[in-house]
Order: sequence, then structure tokens, then C-alpha cells
Amino acid sequence: MSTVIKKFTRTVPHWQPRVRPVVLAEATEAQLDALKVTPSNTKVSEYVLTLAHDVESLKVRSPLFNAIMYDEGGLRRAERELGAIGASLVNGCIFCAAVHASRHAQLEKSEEVTDRLFRDGIEARLSTRDRAILDFSTALSACPSQATDAQMDALRAEGLSEAEILDLILSIALFGWANRLMHVLGDPVRPEAR
Repeated sequence: MSTVIKKFTRTVPHWQPRVRPVVLAEATEAQLDALKVTPSNTKVSEYVLTLAHDVESLKVRSPLFNAIMYDEGGLRRAERELGAIGASLVNGCIFCAAVHASRHAQLEKSEEVTDRLFRDGIEARLSTRDRAILDFSTALSACPSQATDAQMDALRAEGLSEAEILDLILSIALFGWANRLMHVLGDPVRPEAR
């Protein structure tokens, strides 16, 4: 893996689905019911509308996503976002990396960490806590996993509790799945490439 990641930015590209997303005006009652709980509780994205073709999966996916990324308690939200960024960098998902880098910057009220990551790559200079989180996130996202006991020890040394480590593992695993699903269902398109 390259240590300099030039294709990643906080600018969220348009995601172009390969299959026609569900049109809300044409959605079945079951699809509308499954769409009630969207991950960000805001606008329903083309991605979620594409997932609405599989109602049963979407009904499970959205509450799971919300619980892992948004529930209170446990690992700080910004650190869950850093886990998602690490997974997305390894998996090459520029869409998810941009979305979660933007959220990380909003939550931290600083773009410093994501600027460094996108400028200097995964070996960018970070605080020891962020370094431990990112190192574990990228190692766990490798296929096969390269996560080590030493990386778990580094998380504990930075004060992460077992519950916080579980939150981190869940956010990384969620994006291991979500990145791959986004890749097979569509493509990120930068504004200048449209």
C-alpha cells in the first residue's frame, strides 16, 4: 500500500449507482418502511435508495449502522470516524473516506488530522492515541488481517477500555463491509469528471 494517498480528500464525490435507485414516489410500503431510519437521519442518499431494493437487508443495516456510528457512550464519535477512515483508506473507498473525514473534522472542529492523512498518507504524524487507532484500523482492514496483540496493547495504553475497543472494531468492520458494497453497487465521480 502506498503511504501517500493523493486521491483522497474531504470533498465528497457524487456516488453513481450501477442500478437504478428506488424512486421514493414509486416505492412500495415495505421500501418506505425500511427507509424510515436512514444512517444520518437526514436526506435519503442514492446509496440507501439503491439498498432499498433489498428491504429486509436495509431494515437491519440502518439500525445497525446507527448503533455502531451514532450511539452515545463508548468510543468518542470522532474516533469511530477515524476507524472508518482507516478502513476506507485500506479499501480504496474515496467516497467513504471523504464522508467520514468530513465528519471527523466537524466533530473535532479541526481539519488537521485529515489534512495530514490525505497529504502524508497513513504514516502521517498523529497524536499517540490517534496513531494507535489508525494503526489498528488499517491493520485490521488488511486482507488477511494484520492486527497484532501489540496494536491492541497500544490501544489499551492510550486508555481505551474494552468497550471502546469493541466500538472501534465494530466501526472498522462496518466499513470493511460498506466499502466493498459501495464498490460493487456504484462508483464515486468527482465533480470535474462528470
